[in-house]
Amino acid sequence: MRNVSRPSIRQGLQRFPRQARSLLPTPVHRLDFLCRPGGPQVWCKRDDLTGFGFGGNKTRKLDFLIAEALARGCDTLIAIGANQSNFCRVAAAYGTASGMQVHLVLGGKKPRTPTGNLRLDHLLGVTCHHVASRDWDDWAATAIAVEARLHDQGRNVYRLPVGGSTPTGALGYVEALAEILDDQKRLGVEFDAILLASSSAGTQAGLVVGQAMSGWRGRIVGMTVAKPGQQQAADVCRLATETGRLLDVSVTKRRIIVDDSQLGPGYAVRTPQCIEAVHRFAREGGIFLDYVYTGKAAAGLLDALNRRRFRKTDNVLFLHTGGNLELFE
Repeated sequence: MRNVSRPSIRQGLQRFPRQARSLLPTPVHRLDFLCRPGGPQVWCKRDDLTGFGFGGNKTRKLDFLIAEALARGCDTLIAIGANQSNFCRVAAAYGTASGMQVHLVLGGKKPRTPTGNLRLDHLLGVTCHHVASRDWDDWAATAIAVEARLHDQGRNVYRLPVGGSTPTGALGYVEALAEILDDQKRLGVEFDAILLASSSAGTQAGLVVGQAMSGWRGRIVGMTVAKPGQQQAADVCRLATETGRLLDVSVTKRRIIVDDSQLGPGYAVRTPQCIEAVHRFAREGGIFLDYVYTGKAAAGLLDALNRRRFRKTDNVLFLHTGGNLELFE
């Protein structure tokens, strides 16, 4: 593997405003319960431990997004997601801590008693607008209407899409790739593959752009949890291309690897393989996953190990993106 250039990534990001609320770098440790003598070594990067607003992968995105909002003089934040959105919970924490008025547009029937992420949204004192529909287009339409009313009231609004997956948000995971390269140096290993849950595309797209900037030759495998493989790959490719333009780097389609083998009937629908993965990580590794995102990604990891899809000499990095508050719904 040729020498990769960590400084090139961080130098490229210096011109973008950024908050530093994420607790970085996140730990990496070996998953001993998945490692067998003479087999691939499996590692876990704990982005569930980024800290702010209960942590998870969204903090890396919001470090850049909220900094951009404040640089534009925005005083009001709108975020969109499902009732139990991890992104909305973290966005609410960022917005309130930054002195912004926060409005959440939440899809799905309003529950009688708030639990999990929604309970934390209430604790943060933000305004929640519930949309009974589960259609993302309906959520976006409601957010646009809320934004118009706020503009009429003289507010300067920064509206975020589902998952905060914009080119600016994806910069958080461009930087994360540089951090992973630092992890390699510290641990004395070279990762051959990174495996993660892929949904709104920002995390995978950012990693792919970081890969293009650094020359890292491993595979980045997104286990799609929301859409069929081809559709998800197109979303990742589009966002990676747009993010690459911000940094003057080109991304080729061959870098986009999406696996839909664990999608099952669809988004947030539990599968036996996902349930098994959540139980196994908890009971054998002391690591709590969720049934929407990381559980399905871990199911893909276990399946790949069982089918011997990795070489015996491979070092495989599982990216834990958080979301385990879903266990408290």
